Amino acid sequence: MARTLEWTVHVYLFEEDGTTKARAVLETGTSTMTGLGTARCNPEDVDIPAIGDELAAARAMHHIAAQLMRAADHDMQEVGSLPPGTQHREAYGWTNAMA
Repeated sequence: MARTLEWTVHVYLFEEDGTTKARAVLETGTSTMTGLGTARCNPEDVDIPAIGDELAAARAMHHIAAQLMRAADHDMQEVGSLPPGTQHREAYGWTNAMA
């Protein structure tokens, strides 16, 4: 079965007082997922906004990636591709460093 899909990701960045927040929105055509990420500049570091943008955006997209993995695990389990009782993959957690 050949098919072509296009998924779109929009990343919105907000910066204030050394803190950058990102919101990434994945649109698949059938669903939407939103990821969040935050980066804070250490007061001892030089404030380079581009670095905060990169970190916050990466964390927001990582959040979406974790949601996609959970969705895939759920879908595989629904069609019997995962053995019963298989635990979900680790690293779904959202650490305080990213909140």
